Amino acid sequence: MTRDVLVSDPAFYLLAVPVVLLVGISKGGFGGGAGLVAVPLLSWVMPLPQAAAILLPILCAMDLFALRAYRGNYSAANLRRLLPGGLAGIAGGALAFGVLDERWLRVLVGVIALSFVVQWALGSQSSKATAPGAVSGVLWGAVGGFASTLAHAGGPPVSVYLLPQRLPPALFVGTTVIVFTMFNYVKLVPYAWLGQLSADNLATSLVLLPLAPLGIHLGRWLLRRIDGVLFYRIVYGLLLITGVKLISEVFVD
Repeated sequence: MTRDVLVSDPAFYLLAVPVVLLVGISKGGFGGGAGLVAVPLLSWVMPLPQAAAILLPILCAMDLFALRAYRGNYSAANLRRLLPGGLAGIAGGALAFGVLDERWLRVLVGVIALSFVVQWALGSQSSKATAPGAVSGVLWGAVGGFASTLAHAGGPPVSVYLLPQRLPPALFVGTTVIVFTMFNYVKLVPYAWLGQLSADNLATSLVLLPLAPLGIHLGRWLLRRIDGVLFYRIVYGLLLITGVKLISEVFVD
């Protein structure tokens, strides 16, 4: 695993501050896709595992605000399927975290990013609601837990399972909030076990932590005032660039 880098350089915060705000905007209701940008963008200036580790405590704090905002809105049936699979996926992701070479971990995250861009670009959404089976819920939960552990990128797999059901928006968001709150707090255990929650990383998280409620508030504000189409074009444009960059790095010495 690549050695962590020091993050006392002000240039790091020029990137980290907007990235954390973008995650907060996503948590605040402007869509889960925005949050997927965070780890790939930060990996431009530091090892990918360190970027994920710095973001995890901030995500845990944001989850508490989101739980309060969407309390009482959730699908119990979907939680019963997604959460057990997610726990298995987190365990698998923890093992991969400590085994995968940094370069191939970047490729994997890049593939996840590009797959979400393709999913968004195709926009293949049926107007008819479908009810995926219990087995598929466990499987997609496992994929979500795995991707979430590696790069906080569990949103796309979970969305693949939930979106065809055409849940009411509040129910959809509330369900995902509970799923990823559970994922993120469980992930604290393997991250600590892997030595990613070092004193330096936690100190960096603490410096960025005040941005958590600010980002969520900004997300709610933008949701009422900014054209969502333009916002998502920018977000997915960033995903496209970072995904290509991460994948191409395996071929560069």
